Amino acid sequence: MTGLPKNIVILTGAGISAESGIDTFRDEGGIWDNHRIEDVCTPEAFKRNPELVQEFYNVRRAALLSPEIKPNAAHYAIAELQNEHSGTVTVITQNIDNLHERAGSTKVIHMHGELLKARCIKTGRCYDWNTNIEQSDICPCCHTKNTLRPHIVWFGEVPLMMDEIYKAIEKVDLFVAIGTSGSVYPAASFVTEANARDADTLEINLKPGQNQSLFKRAIYGLATEKVPFWVESLLKNNVSRRYPGLTKKKFD
Repeated sequence: MTGLPKNIVILTGAGISAESGIDTFRDEGGIWDNHRIEDVCTPEAFKRNPELVQEFYNVRRAALLSPEIKPNAAHYAIAELQNEHSGTVTVITQNIDNLHERAGSTKVIHMHGELLKARCIKTGRCYDWNTNIEQSDICPCCHTKNTLRPHIVWFGEVPLMMDEIYKAIEKVDLFVAIGTSGSVYPAASFVTEANARDADTLEINLKPGQNQSLFKRAIYGLATEKVPFWVESLLKNNVSRRYPGLTKKKFD
């Protein structure tokens, strides 16, 4: 793999999963069109009305587990890069779905939590959870009711695994943001950290994010088209043979 940056850090956002049919939070017609953040995505909301918050995430969880939701070519291409690269490829995602893992990526850092996990509010322990979280559920560790919550970072809470993220960025040679709005912090500041270490920085997005001026390079278009062929350009591989149905297009 000569010519490849040794340490690659990839940050993904809602845009990469939108093409798999998962609703985004901020776009018109997205999740927030029907819900106020204050009602379903804060610790205060959970204390005030836990049933409403649980139902909001129960619906999201059921949707993620539906047969229609599958990893797309962008997820598979990132997994391919992880598997083929002799260096390190760290995947950090703002998404709470499991599409990176289902595509074959390993050791994905979910900085905003995971929809298919529940967490005990007393002990902090997490459990794989593929069904509804109900108020009547008995927590496996504290053996009481009403102590399980979605393993999600809500507004006002600190993102997860920040130490691991900054350790990866300290060694980064190439930082790539895919499908991010560039408006959610601290994720939007990772490119600044990468620039401070003189790393190459690349934005792959449907349209420029709010922090697009901070990137040294950019590729704009659908993630399912642009990400596989960006990976192909790194690996010198015919990725299109692995993902039938793609139409090869030149980079913008």
